[in-house]
Amino acid sequence: MRIAVRLLLCSAWLFVLAGGWDVAARAETSSKPQGQPQGQPPGQKAVRLAAKPEEPLPLKGAARPAQTRTTGKPPPAASTSTSHTATPPSGALPLPIPPRPPQTPTPPSASSPPQAAEKSPAPEKPEGQAAKLPRFASLRADDVNMRVGPGSRYRIEWVYKRRDLPVEITREYDNWRYVRDADGIQGWMQQATLMGRRTFIVQAADATLREEPKDAARAVAVLKNGVIGRIRSCEASSDWCQVQAGSYRGYLRREQFWGTLPHEAVNP
Repeated sequence: MRIAVRLLLCSAWLFVLAGGWDVAARAETSSKPQGQPQGQPPGQKAVRLAAKPEEPLPLKGAARPAQTRTTGKPPPAASTSTSHTATPPSGALPLPIPPRPPQTPTPPSASSPPQAAEKSPAPEKPEGQAAKLPRFASLRADDVNMRVGPGSRYRIEWVYKRRDLPVEITREYDNWRYVRDADGIQGWMQQATLMGRRTFIVQAADATLREEPKDAARAVAVLKNGVIGRIRSCEASSDWCQVQAGSYRGYLRREQFWGTLPHEAVNP
């Protein structure tokens, strides 16, 4: 009997202890702040990390294409027109822009004659004329090659850098000419690099250009050694030739320049 009473008392005591622990656990749980996650130390605020929304992927063909110009007109952003159009208010209709009157070309005045085209230099030997050797010609350009033989495969011996320089042609082979300059240097030049314009080069120390073909005539200019000019005319029986150097015209003695044969008549 005593044993049964003791067992009942022990059971009642254990029940009371179990109920007290449950009440303490509930009290502790209710004393924690709301929103405190498990494992978070007391007194420390919780940080909420919001997930970054995913950016939508661009659709194919949604990108704006670059501007292309299919006509000769400039794009609107680069318009250089001097006319300005006012922006109408909201809901108002834009005013029409009057068209520009067509521009008619102005005919040239009858009093102003058309400018004549510059005459090209005459060829070194006109077609249909018999070859006359020796004869004089002049350089067509400021860059003319003199070769050791009549062909492009031959070595270049000299390069002349002076247009209108007179040369004497002594031989021919196909479209190549064997020439000699005022200093006696000889070689082959292409016919296309020569022209038939008659020129001269002063060889005297000072050559006096005179107004008339006589020594007592008024001096027009004094030409230094190496000056190049054009021969206007020469009479076969005369020792004088009418020439032009720059803007000066006059007469020179044949012995003062190089560019004609002895007693040659020149009438270009």
